Amino acid sequence: MGPNTEDGSLDTSIKVAFATTDMQEVNQHFGAAESFAMYAVTPDKATLIEVTEFGRLDMDGNEDKLGGKIEALHGCAAVYSNAVGASAIGQLKSAGIQPVKVSAGAVIADLLESLREELIAGPSTWVARALERQKPKDPERFAEMEAEGWEE
Repeated sequence: MGPNTEDGSLDTSIKVAFATTDMQEVNQHFGAAESFAMYAVTPDKATLIEVTEFGRLDMDGNEDKLGGKIEALHGCAAVYSNAVGASAIGQLKSAGIQPVKVSAGAVIADLLESLREELIAGPSTWVARALERQKPKDPERFAEMEAEGWEE
């Protein structure tokens, strides 16, 4: 999922995760999620690429368990869940992952279709930021800023 495809065009692929127990609906709170289904989404299709399972966890306020979950979501632009605590939101955003709250029973296939449509129509909000973060940083950008008279 690099910034460019083989023909040199911009890669509009993003990776997203869903907190789910049945792989059909988003039906878990982020902190107590037993598993995440991760998909690669392009304008053409959504492909299941990985399912990560954690087993049953209680919502006990234990912040230690969040690190493992966030680590498992490495490379994801967003994670969809029914609820997410304030501490988890901060940790997810620090890792470059957008938490997306959806109602219990939101159908994963519908959410994937909406994402595909957004990639086709022109991404907005967090999708655009996720695509921007995937672009390689241009080492010439500082020279260009200096040439324009940019100073700290």
